[in-house]
Amino acid sequence: MEALILEPSLYTVKAVLILDNDGDRLFAKYYDETYPSVKEQKAFEKNIFNKTHRTDSEIALLEGLTVVYKSSIDLYFYVIGSSYENELMLMAVLNCLFDSLSQMLRKNVEKRALLENMEGLFLAVDEIVDGGVILESDPQQVVHRVALRGEDVPLTEQTVSQVLQSAKEQIKWSLLR
Repeated sequence: MEALILEPSLYTVKAVLILDNDGDRLFAKYYDETYPSVKEQKAFEKNIFNKTHRTDSEIALLEGLTVVYKSSIDLYFYVIGSSYENELMLMAVLNCLFDSLSQMLRKNVEKRALLENMEGLFLAVDEIVDGGVILESDPQQVVHRVALRGEDVPLTEQTVSQVLQSAKEQIKWSLLR
């Protein structure tokens, strides 16, 4: 039997997905052209959800890909890599994402809270994985960097929720004086 020797690569993550209880996409970021069209991506997401939503395991091999996943209340988190990828590395990314969101959402990791804080989710995923390369696996660092990015945004470019949060903080501090 001839062994296949693969060159080491930093590009370990093929996709990060978050699906709801029905298997519908809440967040999806694909880092390569394995599924180039949205139609193919949605079909893959339905397939992955149907194979994993009733099981208690944390890993699956599906369509030649390694899939690690975790569920929380009404959300399913997936990190996908190639079939020869190290499952522990993928699991570190998944745990970092979940723990970061858990801290950012104050332990309330569910669909409604996530939809209200999508900008935080986008920033967290960008801090953890960039172009398929794992950048960070420490949730504390991710939360810190996301918080720093949120503070640096000029008032004209902030979202309504950020402006309201800033106003609440200012009112709270003015009342405490």
